[in-house]
Amino acid sequence: KSKDEKEKKEIVLKKDQRRDKEWMEYVILVTQLGLTVAGSILFCFAVGHYLDKWLHTKGIFTAIFIIFGVIGGGYTAYRQILDMEKEAYKLRKKRG
Repeated sequence: KSKDEKEKKEIVLKKDQRRDKEWMEYVILVTQLGLTVAGSILFCFAVGHYLDKWLHTKGIFTAIFIIFGVIGGGYTAYRQILDMEKEAYKLRKKRG
């Protein structure tokens, strides 16, 4: 009886560890995607702001480059999601 109980506890612990690991992977993914998009927008904002100061324009390049940053950050995040999906598919296929 004690062996069966120990085995059941081990199975439950393994399931909990797997669920915790999956949860943590999702948190990491969301953080990574957020930082990627934010970094892209901030970088493009800085470039646009610098160009506006250099060319004495009034925010035109800042606005244009912020749009570029949003588009570029979104595209990069999309590619990261696809890459993670491919890795997950390979892992599932390997496990059988």
